[in-house]
Amino acid sequence: MAVKTADARLEERWRDILAVHARTMCEIDRALAPYGLGASDFEVLDILAAESPHQGDHCRVQNLVGRVHLSQSALSRLIGRLEKDGLVERSVCTEDRRGVWVALTPKGRALHAEVLPLQRAVLTRMLTEQGNQAPSET
Repeated sequence: MAVKTADARLEERWRDILAVHARTMCEIDRALAPYGLGASDFEVLDILAAESPHQGDHCRVQNLVGRVHLSQSALSRLIGRLEKDGLVERSVCTEDRRGVWVALTPKGRALHAEVLPLQRAVLTRMLTEQGNQAPSET
């Protein structure tokens, strides 16, 4: 058997990480589909719930950009869908007219609370499985 170079091991580890991410996102999508949500939808709701824990709290969309793995335009479209579904509401930032605030609606908070255990169960299962796998040969 050929000895792996450091570059080959690094590349293999990177591909392992991507594979775990892809499988986990698919599992979250499956778990949340009956609720009309995908993994990215949930991620935005989850960040908003953490960043603005009380009704009436809001978060700048720009603050979400670095925390979700979507382009700014994809995030804007996602927030538009969530708004259309009544889960979030947007408003213009009065201090900076270019800025946009986004807040969970009561419906969004309720749905987030309902599906949170499902998403966390998927994370627990998928990441525990990953931790129990034998490490790649070095």
